[in-house]
Amino acid sequence: MKQKGTKSTSKERCCSFCGRPQSQVDMLFQGMIPEALLCNHCVDMGYESLHGITTKSTAKQTKQAMVAKPLYKPSEIKEFLDRYVVGQDAAKRYISVAVYNHYKRLQNSVTNSEEGVELDKSNMILVGPTGTGKTLIARTIARLLDVPFAIVDATALTQAGYVGEDVEGILSRLYQAADYNKERTEKGIIFIDEIDKIARKGDNPSITRDVSGEGVQQALLKILEGSIVNVPPQGGRKHPEQQFVQIDTRNILFMCGGAFDGIERRIAERLNTRAIGYGRINTESIDRDNLLRYVLPQDIKSYGLIPELVGRLPVLTHMEPLTRETLRNILTEPKNAIIRQYQHLFAMDAVELSFDDEVLDYIVDKALQFKLGARGLRSICETIMMDVMFDTPTSKDKKVVITLDYAKSKMEQSAISEMQKAV
Repeated sequence: MKQKGTKSTSKERCCSFCGRPQSQVDMLFQGMIPEALLCNHCVDMGYESLHGITTKSTAKQTKQAMVAKPLYKPSEIKEFLDRYVVGQDAAKRYISVAVYNHYKRLQNSVTNSEEGVELDKSNMILVGPTGTGKTLIARTIARLLDVPFAIVDATALTQAGYVGEDVEGILSRLYQAADYNKERTEKGIIFIDEIDKIARKGDNPSITRDVSGEGVQQALLKILEGSIVNVPPQGGRKHPEQQFVQIDTRNILFMCGGAFDGIERRIAERLNTRAIGYGRINTESIDRDNLLRYVLPQDIKSYGLIPELVGRLPVLTHMEPLTRETLRNILTEPKNAIIRQYQHLFAMDAVELSFDDEVLDYIVDKALQFKLGARGLRSICETIMMDVMFDTPTSKDKKVVITLDYAKSKMEQSAISEMQKAV
């Protein structure tokens, strides 16, 4: 808009877009054509308009991507888990259903709100000995769903204001895993490992605060249930001058895992008390070697988790103890089986690696003896393979066969043999 009157009397330069004279603006920008001028007000308005269009477009694309993403059925989720996790059929069925219901709830959130039905989250807790595959299951599900995934160790968490990591720090891990994308963060999965380590130390009153036990459980309540939390983007402890990102946790799926060492005694006591009176059960049918299959929320509560936290973890399942057959299959069957990993490493040096069947049985027997679960398999294999991996890259041999005698000799020479004596 050109103001001829103003220009003819004062000859003052004006903005070519809004017509403001130079005396009424802070700055005029001039292009290649001297008559083409742009004031700072028009620059600000253009930026705000462009930023609004970009924000709406990004939100629309995120929503369309969520709708376009396939919703895997429970059977498809379990089938994918079977490729990487051996055994644990009961746990995989529970988890597959919980994950399916959770993401079905997200994709149909608009329909649910219109009908007045609000679906709750399916947060879950896995109970099982170390090395049974709790973390592996959670990591595999995140790989299938292509969502941000973060693993947090509960032992490092403390109540706010004390030395340690604040509970809000677990959301910072997820935010970083989502490449600092707020929308993807709010659809992610968090696996809280060693959840049993924040159990209450006891019911007796104490003059000191349980800052790493019940204090952490209280802080976890609002995050698990769903609320808007101020999260430091780079992690670390909070301070007043820091910038925060507000994360809505209503749609974040929480998976908790723990060994709960000694919980079998509480389960056995509960089963024995029920074996009296009209509610008597057939005690002969109880599997004494696997009492975890009878775990109930009340057992988790008696172990030391507060009732409010147990109530926010509605899906409870257990991990089966690893049998000899299961450990043998873990060595060779999954896509990322330990033996396949070693063979792939040697193939990079153009060397063919093979194991005798007796060696695999020997490794399984040692793992059962050390009681370290699936993690023990890798430790034993590393002990056996260390010298071979050291010599093979400089050797001219293109084929390596691990025999039983060689495996026994390496085990007897290692420090693990001292563990064997201790066990």
